[in-house]
Amino acid sequence: MTVPFFFRRFMAGFREPEGIPERVEPDLARIRQSAKRGEPRVTWVGHATLLVQMSHVAFLTDPIWSDSAGPAGFGPPRYDDPGLSIADLPRIDFVLVSHNHYDHMDLSSLGRIAADHAEARFFVPLGNADLLRGEGIANVEELDWGDTRKLGEVTVHCLPAQHWSQRGIADQRKALWSSWAVTSSERRFYFGGDTGLFEGFAVIGDHLGPFDLAAVPIGAYEPKAMMFFAHMTPEEAVAAGVATRARRILAMHFGTFDLSDEPIAEPPRRFRAAAEAHGLLQDDAWVLKIGETRSF
Repeated sequence: MTVPFFFRRFMAGFREPEGIPERVEPDLARIRQSAKRGEPRVTWVGHATLLVQMSHVAFLTDPIWSDSAGPAGFGPPRYDDPGLSIADLPRIDFVLVSHNHYDHMDLSSLGRIAADHAEARFFVPLGNADLLRGEGIANVEELDWGDTRKLGEVTVHCLPAQHWSQRGIADQRKALWSSWAVTSSERRFYFGGDTGLFEGFAVIGDHLGPFDLAAVPIGAYEPKAMMFFAHMTPEEAVAAGVATRARRILAMHFGTFDLSDEPIAEPPRRFRAAAEAHGLLQDDAWVLKIGETRSF
Protein backbone atom coordinates (compact mmCIF):
# COMPACT_ATOMS: atom_id res chain seq x y z
CA MET A 1 0.00 0.00 0.00
CA THR A 2 2.79 2.47 0.87
CA VAL A 3 4.67 2.35 -2.46
CA PRO A 4 1.58 2.95 -4.63
CA PHE A 5 0.52 5.77 -2.30
CA PHE A 6 3.81 7.64 -2.68
CA PHE A 7 3.77 7.03 -6.44
CA ARG A 8 0.34 8.70 -6.57
CA ARG A 9 1.70 11.64 -4.57
CA PHE A 10 4.62 11.98 -6.98
CA MET A 11 2.36 11.90 -10.05
CA ALA A 12 0.00 14.46 -8.52
CA GLY A 13 2.69 17.09 -8.96
CA PHE A 14 2.22 16.85 -12.74
CA ARG A 15 -1.55 17.37 -12.70
CA GLU A 16 -3.44 20.64 -12.75
CA PRO A 17 -5.16 20.90 -9.34
CA GLU A 18 -8.94 21.20 -9.23
CA GLY A 19 -11.04 22.47 -6.35
CA ILE A 20 -8.41 24.49 -4.48
CA PRO A 21 -9.84 26.88 -1.88
CA GLU A 22 -11.07 30.32 -2.85
CA ARG A 23 -8.88 33.23 -1.88
CA VAL A 24 -9.40 36.90 -1.02
CA GLU A 25 -7.01 39.78 -0.74
CA PRO A 26 -6.00 40.09 2.91
CA ASP A 27 -7.47 43.00 4.83
CA LEU A 28 -4.16 44.42 5.99
CA ALA A 29 -5.77 47.49 7.56
CA ARG A 30 -7.99 45.26 9.68
CA ILE A 31 -5.02 43.13 10.70
CA ARG A 32 -3.03 46.20 11.73
CA GLN A 33 -6.05 47.50 13.64
CA SER A 34 -6.31 44.22 15.54
CA ALA A 35 -2.66 44.49 16.52
CA LYS A 36 -3.26 47.90 18.08
CA ARG A 37 -6.57 47.18 19.80
CA GLY A 38 -6.06 43.57 20.85
CA GLU A 39 -9.21 42.46 19.06
CA PRO A 40 -9.59 38.67 18.62
CA ARG A 41 -9.18 37.79 14.95
CA VAL A 42 -7.84 34.88 12.92
CA THR A 43 -6.48 34.88 9.36
CA TRP A 44 -5.98 31.73 7.30
CA VAL A 45 -2.63 31.86 5.51
CA GLY A 46 -3.05 28.31 4.18
CA HIS A 47 -2.74 24.68 5.34
CA ALA A 48 -2.28 24.75 9.17
CA THR A 49 -0.83 28.28 9.16
CA LEU A 50 -2.99 30.77 11.01
CA LEU A 51 -2.28 34.29 12.16
CA VAL A 52 -4.11 34.69 15.47
CA GLN A 53 -4.51 38.04 17.23
CA MET A 54 -6.04 38.18 20.70
CA SER A 55 -5.50 39.88 24.04
CA HIS A 56 -2.82 42.22 22.63
CA VAL A 57 -0.59 39.46 21.24
CA ALA A 58 -0.17 38.06 17.73
CA PHE A 59 1.06 34.56 17.00
CA LEU A 60 1.42 32.06 14.18
CA THR A 61 0.62 28.35 14.07
CA ASP A 62 2.76 25.91 12.05
CA PRO A 63 3.99 28.58 9.62
CA ILE A 64 4.85 27.38 6.12
CA TRP A 65 5.42 29.83 3.28
CA SER A 66 7.53 27.50 1.13
CA ASP A 67 6.50 26.34 -2.34
CA SER A 68 6.67 22.66 -1.33
CA ALA A 69 6.33 20.54 1.80
CA GLY A 70 9.52 18.52 1.85
CA PRO A 71 13.29 18.62 2.27
CA ALA A 72 15.38 20.84 -0.02
CA GLY A 73 12.41 21.81 -2.16
CA PHE A 74 11.28 18.24 -2.78
CA GLY A 75 7.84 17.11 -1.73
CA PRO A 76 4.22 17.99 -2.50
CA PRO A 77 4.03 21.36 -4.31
CA ARG A 78 1.93 24.20 -3.01
CA TYR A 79 -1.33 24.72 -4.90
CA ASP A 80 -1.68 28.46 -4.28
CA ASP A 81 0.22 31.37 -2.78
CA PRO A 82 -0.05 32.02 0.97
CA GLY A 83 -2.86 34.33 2.00
CA LEU A 84 -0.40 36.77 3.57
CA SER A 85 3.23 37.46 2.79
CA ILE A 86 5.74 37.34 5.62
CA ALA A 87 6.40 41.03 4.96
CA ASP A 88 2.70 41.79 5.62
CA LEU A 89 2.68 40.22 9.07
CA PRO A 90 2.14 42.45 12.11
CA ARG A 91 4.59 42.20 14.98
CA ILE A 92 4.68 38.52 15.97
CA ASP A 93 5.01 37.76 19.68
CA PHE A 94 5.37 33.98 19.41
CA VAL A 95 5.12 30.99 17.11
CA LEU A 96 3.60 27.58 17.85
CA VAL A 97 4.93 24.47 16.07
CA SER A 98 3.02 21.23 16.56
CA HIS A 99 5.58 18.69 15.27
CA ASN A 100 8.47 18.21 12.89
CA HIS A 101 6.79 16.99 9.68
CA TYR A 102 7.79 19.21 6.78
CA ASP A 103 4.33 20.62 6.19
CA HIS A 104 4.22 21.85 9.80
CA MET A 105 7.84 22.65 10.66
CA ASP A 106 9.15 24.63 7.69
CA LEU A 107 12.61 25.75 8.79
CA SER A 108 12.98 28.21 5.94
CA SER A 109 9.83 30.07 6.94
CA LEU A 110 10.70 29.92 10.64
CA GLY A 111 14.10 31.43 9.92
CA ARG A 112 12.58 34.29 7.91
CA ILE A 113 10.08 35.01 10.68
CA ALA A 114 12.84 35.02 13.30
CA ALA A 115 14.88 37.44 11.18
CA ASP A 116 11.95 39.87 10.84
CA HIS A 117 10.65 39.50 14.42
CA ALA A 118 13.67 39.37 16.68
CA GLU A 119 11.62 39.34 19.89
CA ALA A 120 9.35 36.48 18.86
CA ARG A 121 9.51 33.29 20.90
CA PHE A 122 9.26 29.90 19.23
CA PHE A 123 7.51 27.12 21.15
CA VAL A 124 8.05 23.51 20.07
CA PRO A 125 7.35 20.12 21.66
CA LEU A 126 10.21 18.26 23.35
CA GLY A 127 13.11 17.20 21.15
CA ASN A 128 12.60 19.79 18.40
CA ALA A 129 14.54 22.84 19.54
CA ASP A 130 17.88 21.82 18.03
CA LEU A 131 16.35 21.83 14.55
CA LEU A 132 15.46 25.49 14.95
CA ARG A 133 18.74 26.40 16.61
CA GLY A 134 20.51 24.85 13.64
CA GLU A 135 18.82 27.55 11.54
CA GLY A 136 20.09 30.28 13.84
CA ILE A 137 16.83 30.67 15.79
CA ALA A 138 17.97 31.22 19.37
CA ASN A 139 14.72 32.24 21.07
CA VAL A 140 13.21 28.74 21.06
CA GLU A 141 11.80 26.75 23.95
CA GLU A 142 10.72 23.12 24.23
CA LEU A 143 7.58 22.23 26.17
CA ASP A 144 6.18 18.91 27.29
CA TRP A 145 2.49 18.05 27.40
CA GLY A 146 1.01 19.92 30.35
CA ASP A 147 3.65 22.68 30.39
CA THR A 148 2.53 26.31 30.29
CA ARG A 149 4.18 29.66 29.69
CA LYS A 150 2.84 33.12 30.45
CA LEU A 151 3.35 35.89 27.87
CA GLY A 152 1.72 39.21 28.60
CA GLU A 153 -2.01 38.66 28.99
CA VAL A 154 -2.03 35.10 27.60
CA THR A 155 -0.96 31.64 28.75
CA VAL A 156 0.40 29.11 26.24
CA HIS A 157 -0.46 25.46 26.93
CA CYS A 158 1.34 22.50 25.34
CA LEU A 159 -1.22 19.70 25.02
CA PRO A 160 -1.48 16.10 23.78
CA ALA A 161 -2.25 15.01 20.24
CA GLN A 162 -2.45 11.61 18.55
CA HIS A 163 0.19 11.75 15.86
CA TRP A 164 3.89 10.94 15.29
CA SER A 165 7.13 12.61 14.26
CA GLN A 166 9.80 12.00 11.67
CA ARG A 167 12.20 14.30 9.90
CA GLY A 168 14.75 11.90 8.46
CA ILE A 169 15.38 8.20 7.93
CA ALA A 170 16.12 7.09 11.50
CA ASP A 171 14.36 9.60 13.77
CA GLN A 172 10.78 8.31 13.80
CA ARG A 173 9.06 9.24 17.09
CA LYS A 174 12.30 10.62 18.53
CA ALA A 175 10.72 14.06 19.06
CA LEU A 176 7.35 14.90 20.63
CA TRP A 177 4.24 16.20 18.84
CA SER A 178 1.49 18.30 20.38
CA SER A 179 -1.57 20.46 20.09
CA TRP A 180 -1.69 23.92 21.69
CA ALA A 181 -4.04 26.27 23.51
CA VAL A 182 -3.69 29.99 24.13
CA THR A 183 -5.90 31.40 26.86
CA SER A 184 -6.54 34.73 28.53
CA SER A 185 -9.24 36.32 30.62
CA GLU A 186 -10.90 37.45 27.38
CA ARG A 187 -10.49 34.62 24.87
CA ARG A 188 -9.58 30.93 24.63
CA PHE A 189 -8.12 29.45 21.43
CA TYR A 190 -7.25 25.83 20.62
CA PHE A 191 -4.99 24.64 17.79
CA GLY A 192 -5.19 20.93 16.99
CA GLY A 193 -2.02 20.79 14.90
CA ASP A 194 -2.13 17.40 13.19
CA THR A 195 -3.89 14.57 14.99
CA GLY A 196 -6.21 11.61 14.87
CA LEU A 197 -9.40 11.51 16.89
CA PHE A 198 -8.72 10.55 20.51
CA GLU A 199 -10.18 10.90 23.99
CA GLY A 200 -7.82 13.76 24.79
CA PHE A 201 -10.10 16.28 23.08
CA ALA A 202 -12.74 15.85 25.76
CA VAL A 203 -10.11 16.04 28.52
CA ILE A 204 -8.72 19.25 27.04
CA GLY A 205 -12.23 20.69 26.78
CA ASP A 206 -13.01 19.79 30.38
CA HIS A 207 -9.81 21.37 31.71
CA LEU A 208 -9.42 24.44 29.50
CA GLY A 209 -12.73 24.92 27.68
CA PRO A 210 -15.02 26.18 26.59
CA PHE A 211 -12.92 27.60 23.75
CA ASP A 212 -14.04 30.58 21.72
CA LEU A 213 -12.41 29.04 18.66
CA ALA A 214 -10.89 25.61 17.96
CA ALA A 215 -8.86 25.09 14.77
CA VAL A 216 -9.03 21.43 13.73
CA PRO A 217 -7.35 19.55 10.84
CA ILE A 218 -9.82 18.15 8.31
CA GLY A 219 -7.62 16.76 5.50
CA ALA A 220 -5.17 13.93 4.69
CA TYR A 221 -7.48 11.04 5.63
CA GLU A 222 -7.34 8.72 2.58
CA PRO A 223 -6.46 5.90 2.31
CA LYS A 224 -8.08 5.24 5.66
CA ALA A 225 -5.93 2.18 6.45
CA MET A 226 -2.82 4.40 6.40
CA MET A 227 -4.22 7.60 7.82
CA PHE A 228 -6.87 6.83 10.46
CA PHE A 229 -4.57 6.88 13.50
CA ALA A 230 -2.80 10.18 12.78
CA HIS A 231 -5.38 12.21 10.82
CA MET A 232 -9.07 12.93 11.12
CA THR A 233 -11.86 12.79 8.60
CA PRO A 234 -13.95 15.98 8.38
CA GLU A 235 -16.66 14.25 10.44
CA GLU A 236 -14.14 13.35 13.14
CA ALA A 237 -12.79 16.90 13.09
CA VAL A 238 -16.24 18.28 13.86
CA ALA A 239 -16.61 15.74 16.68
CA ALA A 240 -13.20 16.81 18.03
CA GLY A 241 -14.18 20.47 18.02
CA VAL A 242 -17.43 19.67 19.80
CA ALA A 243 -15.50 17.60 22.37
CA THR A 244 -13.27 20.59 23.19
CA ARG A 245 -16.47 22.53 23.96
CA ALA A 246 -15.61 25.09 21.30
CA ARG A 247 -18.17 27.76 20.48
CA ARG A 248 -16.80 27.93 16.94
CA ILE A 249 -14.79 25.38 14.95
CA LEU A 250 -12.35 26.39 12.21
CA ALA A 251 -11.33 23.96 9.45
CA MET A 252 -7.66 23.89 8.46
CA HIS A 253 -5.00 21.48 7.12
CA PHE A 254 -6.55 21.03 3.68
CA GLY A 255 -6.40 22.44 0.17
CA THR A 256 -2.77 23.60 0.18
CA PHE A 257 -0.64 20.49 -0.46
CA ASP A 258 -1.48 17.14 -2.08
CA LEU A 259 -0.79 14.94 0.94
CA SER A 260 -3.30 12.12 0.45
CA ASP A 261 -5.84 10.51 -1.87
CA GLU A 262 -9.09 12.40 -1.19
CA PRO A 263 -10.13 15.02 -3.80
CA ILE A 264 -8.99 18.56 -2.95
CA ALA A 265 -12.53 19.92 -2.66
CA GLU A 266 -13.92 17.07 -0.57
CA PRO A 267 -12.77 17.92 3.00
CA PRO A 268 -14.52 21.30 3.35
CA ARG A 269 -17.71 19.96 1.77
CA ARG A 270 -17.83 17.05 4.19
CA PHE A 271 -16.88 19.35 7.10
CA ARG A 272 -19.86 21.63 6.41
CA ALA A 273 -22.22 18.67 6.11
CA ALA A 274 -20.94 17.13 9.34
CA ALA A 275 -21.29 20.43 11.18
CA GLU A 276 -24.88 20.75 10.00
CA ALA A 277 -25.57 17.18 11.11
CA HIS A 278 -24.28 18.14 14.57
CA GLY A 279 -26.74 21.03 14.64
CA LEU A 280 -24.05 23.68 14.22
CA LEU A 281 -25.00 26.88 12.44
CA GLN A 282 -22.88 28.20 9.57
CA ASP A 283 -21.39 30.80 11.90
CA ASP A 284 -20.35 28.01 14.28
CA ALA A 285 -18.28 26.03 11.74
CA TRP A 286 -15.89 28.07 9.61
CA VAL A 287 -14.29 27.31 6.27
CA LEU A 288 -12.25 30.41 5.50
CA LYS A 289 -10.99 31.58 2.16
CA ILE A 290 -7.21 31.84 1.84
CA GLY A 291 -6.28 35.28 3.20
CA GLU A 292 -9.63 35.77 4.95
CA THR A 293 -9.80 37.32 8.44
CA ARG A 294 -12.65 36.77 10.90
CA SER A 295 -13.34 37.94 14.42
CA PHE A 296 -13.96 35.40 17.18
